[in-house]
Amino acid sequence: MMTTEMQSIVLRPVVPSRFRRGSKRVTVEALMQEIGDLTADRQRLRDRQAAPAKLERNRIQLARKQWQLSHALIERYLPGAADDERAA
Repeated sequence: MMTTEMQSIVLRPVVPSRFRRGSKRVTVEALMQEIGDLTADRQRLRDRQAAPAKLERNRIQLARKQWQLSHALIERYLPGAADDERAA
């Protein structure tokens, strides 16, 4: 009879550099305002038929702010999770 052993490996998520968190913490409200501004900018870019590169830069900025917002909300409503994340 053949037995296989499985090892436990803890994998830490790889975070692209553009989504790494800085030391400066921004409030949920400020992030929501920035997301609103970026969304309005994106609509203006689309209305003006902006170059794809400009739309892509806006998309990346918007995704970064949304990522920051999700982490700010986690810190606000689940404070222990932020400590666990830093310890990992």
